[in-house]
Amino acid sequence: MILVGRYLSPFVRRTAITLKLYGMAFEHRPLSTMTDMDAIRKLNPVGRVPVLILDDGESLIDSAAILDHLDETAGPARALVPPAGPERRRVLNRVAIAVGTMEKAVGYVYETKRRPAERQHQPWIDNLKSQVAGGLAALEAIDGQPWLAGPSMTQADVSAAVLVDFLRTMAPDLLPAGAYPKLEALAARLGALPAFQETVVPT
Repeated sequence: MILVGRYLSPFVRRTAITLKLYGMAFEHRPLSTMTDMDAIRKLNPVGRVPVLILDDGESLIDSAAILDHLDETAGPARALVPPAGPERRRVLNRVAIAVGTMEKAVGYVYETKRRPAERQHQPWIDNLKSQVAGGLAALEAIDGQPWLAGPSMTQADVSAAVLVDFLRTMAPDLLPAGAYPKLEALAARLGALPAFQETVVPT
């Protein structure tokens, strides 16, 4: 398999981490949407990453769809999202909060770091900051024992930890020191795993 996209993208990174946690071998092609758009569009007409090229040549797009395939391949006993029932809904709900917050964080980074200052729209920036804060607060408030969705690590934990790492790297102002101690502890706990260490974004 070939994973396309830079680990700077939290969506690419959570996909790579999941592949590594499942022990699924893959080649990494760190194409950037900023410099390699033509190549990416040949794989995904929307021009987004990640793209996972399967061994038979089929391309899967969007991290949620890719992770669903990986869960199916790993099987219900190993999948990071339970196959059915309230446990599945609980995990998916918490993943949705983490991924929705990622999307707003990425939007904030593009608005504040990519767009010229004279073209930035402060009400939109304020809205993005508020949405990120709301998502982080919701994740922090979860009384998971000992993980976000119960007794086992799930995709909710992976995605939340990737979110924290992305904010530390790209938007530390959205992650005030000491504001989210449970999320910080979760990120530190998972950060010790090889799957996380092998996908760290160079600073």
